Amino acid sequence: MVLYDPAMPREDDSHPGMSESVRAWKPAVAGIREVLHARFMSHAYPLHTHDVWTLFIVDEGAIAYDLDRREGHAGPSIVSILPPHVVHDGRPGAQGYRKRVLYIETDALGEDLIGSAVDRPVLPRTDLRRRVAALHDTLQCRDDALEAETRFAFVLDAIRSALGKPDPHERGEATDRLAGRLREFLDAHLFEPITMAAVAVEIEAGPTQLARAFSAAYRIAPHAYVLGRRLEAARHRILAGQPLADVAAEVGFYDQAHLTRRFATFLGVTPGRFAAYDADAAAASLRARPTRIVRSRAFRASSAA
Repeated sequence: MVLYDPAMPREDDSHPGMSESVRAWKPAVAGIREVLHARFMSHAYPLHTHDVWTLFIVDEGAIAYDLDRREGHAGPSIVSILPPHVVHDGRPGAQGYRKRVLYIETDALGEDLIGSAVDRPVLPRTDLRRRVAALHDTLQCRDDALEAETRFAFVLDAIRSALGKPDPHERGEATDRLAGRLREFLDAHLFEPITMAAVAVEIEAGPTQLARAFSAAYRIAPHAYVLGRRLEAARHRILAGQPLADVAAEVGFYDQAHLTRRFATFLGVTPGRFAAYDADAAAASLRARPTRIVRSRAFRASSAA
């Protein structure tokens, strides 16, 4: 659901030839209230508060802001988080900025980290920006909800750690049992729409706890495991000659385009070319057989003479 998405970007009068744009939507991921992608050249937010956490990255330019009367700055190399219920504003640097924002429900991180976020709104984890950017990329495709949930769980884990409150990590047999139960569930529902929220209810464990246990036990994230299994099943059906649209529906992809995108990313070739290569190889094999037979007859004829 798109909350707002101007049909035409608005040109900024103070920056001729440069435009401002805003796009926002509510993803099908529990804990994320809104995703916002925006480019501003001169727009400044007045003082305000949210009842959610504001996690954002800057892709171009810079943002200056005041958080609880403290000056802050955000540029392209960092991840920033603004806590709920705390007054702040926002204004562009000299050349404006382009940003991506996640508005995260308060209970996803809790309120006990608000003080830490006021003191340290810039999150120091070096790998976190890459993780947040990848999460935004995944959230743009509604077909990748399981991957988005898993990535979101790990981002929350990293935020808690950066703010001084890492989640307790289960170790040993308890982790292995949890991972095994999740794998059994994924295998049993491999070609069905799967969400970590639904699995968490079924197994009676938190989504972050499940994702962490699975990754620790099998060295692969749950969504990557499911994707690999689905693509394996798709390859078998494609080589058997099934239409791609039918294959996509059978093995759990939203449509043929979703299958094609994932297939090409994983294997480096589209499903159509993958099937064509197999057909070309078979045709070449058939063409080679008559040639060998003709040569054999010619050899026998010359031998008889």
